[in-house]
Amino acid sequence: MKDHDFQADMDAIGRSTQVPVILQTVLLATGMGFAAVARVTDSRWVTCRALDLIDFGLKPGSELEVESTLCHEVRQTQTEIVIDDARNDPVYCTRHAPERHGFRSYISVPIMRADGAIFGTLCAIDPLPHALSDGRVLPMFRLFAKLIGDGLDNDDTLRRAENTVDDQRNLAEAQERFIAILAHDLRNPLSVLNAGFRMMERGGLAPETHKIATLMKGSVQRMSDLIENLLDRARKRQGGGIVVEPELTDALAPALRQIIGEQDAVTPEQQIQADIDLPDRVRCDAPRLAQLLSNLLGNARTHGTYGGEIRVDARVVDGTLTLAVANEGDVILPEHVPSLFEPFSQMKGKNSREGLGLGLFIASEIAKGHGGTLNVGTDAGWTTFTFTMPDAVQGLSLPEGMQLSGRGTLAGGSEIT
Repeated sequence: MKDHDFQADMDAIGRSTQVPVILQTVLLATGMGFAAVARVTDSRWVTCRALDLIDFGLKPGSELEVESTLCHEVRQTQTEIVIDDARNDPVYCTRHAPERHGFRSYISVPIMRADGAIFGTLCAIDPLPHALSDGRVLPMFRLFAKLIGDGLDNDDTLRRAENTVDDQRNLAEAQERFIAILAHDLRNPLSVLNAGFRMMERGGLAPETHKIATLMKGSVQRMSDLIENLLDRARKRQGGGIVVEPELTDALAPALRQIIGEQDAVTPEQQIQADIDLPDRVRCDAPRLAQLLSNLLGNARTHGTYGGEIRVDARVVDGTLTLAVANEGDVILPEHVPSLFEPFSQMKGKNSREGLGLGLFIASEIAKGHGGTLNVGTDAGWTTFTFTMPDAVQGLSLPEGMQLSGRGTLAGGSEIT
């Protein structure tokens, strides 16, 4: 069904919860049989909402020839018309409208908008006469007409606000897509840079040049981490979440040590003390946990005391993997903790440097993807982020009564085979 050309006005009246109550109240208070909210222009009379107890035959979208209606006169003069009995009314007894439309009693009040424009009328008719000149009827109609006009203005305000929200949402989605495309396309040139650094290292470099190349390689790695964070954020926004694929792997400890080595090269002034005590095999997504560690170390560097110590502890106890990163520095205020793991959330402080606020969000999503948790605690000038994941050795066959306890050994001193 094709929309009416006044569909927007009909919809605005249709959204109002007040109009049906107003129309019903009008009929109950006057005893009349038909009431309507009509959109009236200089050339059209269109029903927006009606309550019809006399089979007058009008419903939303129905039209009358505007010149045949008294509402046309109401619009032109912006004044009310009240008729108790058209046959005996000295002004309207000779008009064609009452006879043409079959009514004797009639009332119509203009519905005004806040800008002074007339929307239409609140009107009622009946084939029988009614005492509409009663001093209570017209004030009631005026009040109801004002309520309808105010409701239309409020509806317009709400629609504009919703459109603004939709525009902002579309803009945000476009920005997300742009960032995702940019991040995706930046990976290729960074891969070329990494390959170039590897070739330079194999070719042999002077000590000073090697030091500079190491720093540059660390910078490229930081750029790669940031790009992966942006891509992960884009996946999350699109509902796909961060892909985590746990498996029994011996790659976790080497992956963590590699991240620590890269971070040491980037910021040698902040020493990292690492205690990695892991079994030969751990059930996890090793690259993702390496990314988690990289983000936690980046956060520790950014918000920790410059030149202060950073501690990394990774171990499996009773089948539960814990990976903790601690740094010296100002404690996190309790009111800031709830927002730490939200995207684009940044802690502010004297040691804060520029960043996007994605690292902790990505780390928390990786933790969730492993079925684990990421928590933060502060004590005696140290801030510690701790990732905990149960069932880290699920799938390993252990002798009855034995428990896994670090470095591939079983409690009791037996080696895993």
